[in-house]
Amino acid sequence: MAADLLEQLHAPPRLAAHLRLVHDVACQLADWADRHCPALGYDRDAVLFGAATHDIGKAVHVAELSGPGSAHEQAGRQLLLAHGISPELTRFAATHAAWAAPGITTEDLMVSVADKAWKNKRIPELEDLLAARLTLATGR
Repeated sequence: MAADLLEQLHAPPRLAAHLRLVHDVACQLADWADRHCPALGYDRDAVLFGAATHDIGKAVHVAELSGPGSAHEQAGRQLLLAHGISPELTRFAATHAAWAAPGITTEDLMVSVADKAWKNKRIPELEDLLAARLTLATGR
């Protein structure tokens, strides 16, 4: 579904490659969570969809592929909504950079971590938030 949407939007190859990399990391993170934290109770499919589409707004705001900016976040959400994607899934376009906001879910944190991890960028506050969710689920 995400690949078809990227094709329809004529997304730049660089964007497609980035989304594929983040999706791959999210798969690895989800596999680890499934093995080591079965009580986590998260929506794996939502994480994978979010990872595959979180920056889709950069198909419209192409300058943000190589430079700073956040206009792609709401644009991405609107693009996904316009293509019939549920609000529960479109949220990742906005939450991947707002991981410290109230109401952020475990799924949101997993997408954010995958977005940072693929490029070896460490954000201790983000990692601590996800670790706290894992600790709560496992009791360890």
